[in-house]
Amino acid sequence: MQAEKILSQLNDEQRSAVTAPPGHWLILAGAGCGKTRVLVHRVAWQILNGVAPRALLAVTFTNKAAGEMRGRILQLAEVPVGPMWVGTFHGIAHRILRFHAQAAGLVGDFQIIDSQDQLGVLRQLLKANALPPAELRQLQGFINACKDRARRPASLEPVTDASAAWIDSYRRYQEHCDREGLVDFAELLLRVYELFRRDAEVQAVYHQRFQCILVDEFQDTNALQYNWIRLLCGDGAEVFAVGDDDQSIYGWRGARVDNLQHFTRDFKDCRLLRLERNYRSTGNILAVANGLIACNGSRIGKELWTSGEAGDPVRVFAARDEQDEARHVSNDIIQWRDTGGVLAEVAVLYRVSALSRTMEEACLHAELPYRVRGGLRFYDRKEIKDAMAYLRLAVSADDDMAFRRVVNFPPRGIGPRTLRLIEELAEAETCSLRAAARRIAAPARVRIEKFLELLDELAAACHEVPLREAMAAVIRSSGMDAHYQQDKDPRSISRRENLDELVNACSWYDQNHAEEGTAPILSFLAHTALESGDESGDEQGVQLMTVHAAKGLEFDRVYILGLEEGLFPHSLSQGDPAQLEEERRLCYVGMTRARRALTLCWSSYRMLHGEPRYHDASRFLGELPAHLLEHLRPEESSSQDFDFSLGQQVVHGRYGQGTILKLEGRGRDVRLMVNFEHTGCKWLLAHQSRLWPVDGTAEE
Repeated sequence: MQAEKILSQLNDEQRSAVTAPPGHWLILAGAGCGKTRVLVHRVAWQILNGVAPRALLAVTFTNKAAGEMRGRILQLAEVPVGPMWVGTFHGIAHRILRFHAQAAGLVGDFQIIDSQDQLGVLRQLLKANALPPAELRQLQGFINACKDRARRPASLEPVTDASAAWIDSYRRYQEHCDREGLVDFAELLLRVYELFRRDAEVQAVYHQRFQCILVDEFQDTNALQYNWIRLLCGDGAEVFAVGDDDQSIYGWRGARVDNLQHFTRDFKDCRLLRLERNYRSTGNILAVANGLIACNGSRIGKELWTSGEAGDPVRVFAARDEQDEARHVSNDIIQWRDTGGVLAEVAVLYRVSALSRTMEEACLHAELPYRVRGGLRFYDRKEIKDAMAYLRLAVSADDDMAFRRVVNFPPRGIGPRTLRLIEELAEAETCSLRAAARRIAAPARVRIEKFLELLDELAAACHEVPLREAMAAVIRSSGMDAHYQQDKDPRSISRRENLDELVNACSWYDQNHAEEGTAPILSFLAHTALESGDESGDEQGVQLMTVHAAKGLEFDRVYILGLEEGLFPHSLSQGDPAQLEEERRLCYVGMTRARRALTLCWSSYRMLHGEPRYHDASRFLGELPAHLLEHLRPEESSSQDFDFSLGQQVVHGRYGQGTILKLEGRGRDVRLMVNFEHTGCKWLLAHQSRLWPVDGTAEE
């Protein structure tokens, strides 16, 4: 293996990091600066300079990243590197525990359980307590968080750390796992950490073996992983940590951005190198991103630069509403495609997954192929399908598929055995499941009757009311809203936001797409069925995803939606400086995904939680260098005169006749509060309201 082969493709910053003398090194690597290349070439350089492959350990966060890293090392090296350990934190911990199971207090054939298996164990142990699923997941999160902080039940105090019941549940869970030889993911790391702390002989085995420990994505380490690395390296091994504090966006799952700052304090004679030359983005995109992230006061500090072109200004589009926002983005993408652009090189990013709905509908309307990356299309998400199943049952008593889907969701004690009895009776009597349930004699009879009463109530609540009100009633009365409200897990928060967006979709559909002569609910059910698709979508289409899901990716053109106060930064970060800084880092990550063009969008009006909301632009937009921005507004249109007045009598195709009570804004941006005779007060945007004066001529 020749030095030229290792060093020839590196810039000066990268070469300095790869050839750095022995010792602890923190490589602060900016987005698009080649951090993985540096780590791989550092391994090759160490081998060239006499370090045995078995003395090297490379740790990262995903199996995919570990596999790619090993493959690149094999391509670059000219000696066998099989003995080298390359893997995830959990994979390396598992390997160590297999060698030292007895010393770690485990049986030799211990079994690893994943998150779902762990939840199943807790459910079985606490069966007598009948904890709601949301609380069960909270308990699971509590146990894993304790393990990530190296806290066992005996070290926890009621009230200060958690309730006595939760601590006792943690104790019972761990005793059960120890008896059964079960090890969850968090336990893997904790066992190794505890093993190293108490067993000097085992620790010495690895101190003697590993000469260099390389850690990728160091900003994503939690407290236990950080301390685990400290114990593993001892006094002899060097640690080569590569990370970027400006891309630390996983605080909600335990990652600690301050681990990067503590590294220079806790690892003796540690030195710092910065990789700031970016090979991804244009100069203007980098300058705008630098301006934003500079507002974070706790960062170590660096500034990305490029020797490439400045490129176009970063565009800021101020939309009137979410449809306007989505329409602008889809039209812009079409124009770019028609000049030879590749759709797969376009990403539309958003802070919360609920914002994908309007963009998906805009793509469908414009016949733009798209893919929701890292998740499902809006109408294919579990919580949306559950709510739609209830809506189907509200208008169709014989919908067996919908009945099966929600008969025990939210959980109400109607298990598979009871459902099987209902299905057998339905088959024997050739009737629907709902009809069979009314006649079944089963131990769960009382619970079945309550479910049937709920369906009858929903049918009454959804009869001859606006679609939006029907959907809101379904989500509330079914218990779905309360089910997800109990849980503070980010996944449940996202599901609540998606349900709110479903109510918004109903309101929008009621105003813009309801078919004359067809019941609104039936029309909407058909509409959503037609828009439903498979999970992946079109690989060659526009890529839609959350900003979190975009981490590590790059695209020619990037659009970021919903840059409004309360959305991005998220309302949950308000009042917490640390969370606000993480939100800013998240926005920075989104911006630095763009290679050639970046458009930032916000809307002054957006339906949220089923209600119209007026927003201020995100504070992040105000923190950007103004001279590098191009501000865009929707094109004005004179196709309709919106000269409404207070007290004016107006008519709407679905809501009927009403009176204008309030006016806000001017021109096409005017907002109206209208009191309709049969459906009450509603806020509407004049330019999309489909309102007409009572004495005027309505649109056919």
